[in-house]
Amino acid sequence: MNAIGIDIGGTAVKAGLVSSDGSVLDRQSHQSPISADAMAALLTSIATQYGSEAAAIGIGCKGVIDPVTTLVRVLPGTLHFLEGLRLAGLTGSTLPTTADNDARAAMAGEIRWGAAKGRRNAIMLTLGTGVGGGIVADGQLLRGATGLAGHIGHLTVEPDSAHCICGNRGCLETVFSAKAIEAEAFRIIHSGCDSALARMPSLSCEGVFHAAAAGDAIAQSIIGKAIRRLGAALAGLLLIFDPEIVILGGHIAEAGPALFDPLAAELKSRTWPMLRREVPLIRAVGCEGIAGAAALAHAF
Repeated sequence: MNAIGIDIGGTAVKAGLVSSDGSVLDRQSHQSPISADAMAALLTSIATQYGSEAAAIGIGCKGVIDPVTTLVRVLPGTLHFLEGLRLAGLTGSTLPTTADNDARAAMAGEIRWGAAKGRRNAIMLTLGTGVGGGIVADGQLLRGATGLAGHIGHLTVEPDSAHCICGNRGCLETVFSAKAIEAEAFRIIHSGCDSALARMPSLSCEGVFHAAAAGDAIAQSIIGKAIRRLGAALAGLLLIFDPEIVILGGHIAEAGPALFDPLAAELKSRTWPMLRREVPLIRAVGCEGIAGAAALAHAF
C-alpha cells in the first residue's frame, strides 16, 4: 500500500506519497506554519491531495507524541502551539493516522527498509540542529510510559553547563549539535583567535568540519571536543542497551569519516573492557523525514 508521510519540523513541513518499499513517489515542502489553524489548513491540503492514492497517514513531529492518540504532549520551541492537539485531527482525513516523535519515525523507517532491518537491538541518533534518537531493544521500538523514550539529545553530559530548550542543563545537544558547534566557533572567533573560520563568509557546522579537515587547529579543537563528548554519551548507551549497531543520521553524519572514524575510536576506548567488541557505526540509509513518517503507517 501507499502511505502519506508528513514530517513536521521547526522550519519546514515536508510531505509525500510513499510506496510499500519505501520509495518516495512524490514530495513537497512548505515553510512551517506559525499557528494551529495554519498548520491544520496545510495538513488538510496535503491529505486531500494524496488521499485517493493512500491507505494511511504517518506523521513525524518533534516533541513528545502519544503514538496511539497522536496527542502532542510536550513540544517546546517554535511549534509550541501544537501542544495539547491531536495531529490526526489536523489532517481533515478519515484515513488511519499514526504519529510519533520525528527521530523515532526515522528509526521506524530504518527498521522497515534500512540499516536496522532484521536487527533486534539498535540505537539511532539523528545529528543535526539538535540531536534526536531512537532505540530498538529486543525487537521493540522503545516509546516508554509517556512517549518520551529515545530523546538521546537530552541525556545530561555536563550537569553545570549550558541551558537547554528542554529545561535541563548540559544536555548532549548543547555540546554536540550543529547549533553547539557553530556557537563554539562563533565564541572563539569573537575572542580574537586566528583561524580560517574567521574568514568564512558565513559560519556553519559543515564549514567547521571542512576547516578541521584542512588543518585549521581551532576547528580541529572544536570538532575534537564535540566528538569526545558525543562518544562519552554514546558509550554509556552502549553499556546500557548493548546494541548490535549504532545508526547515525542527520546532516552532520554527512561529514563521513571525519565524524565516524574518531567517534569509533572514542567508543572503543571507552567500552572495550566491558563489551569486548566494536559496535559498528552505520550511516542511515535515508529513511528520515517523509519516508520515516510513512513507515509509522506501515506494520513493521
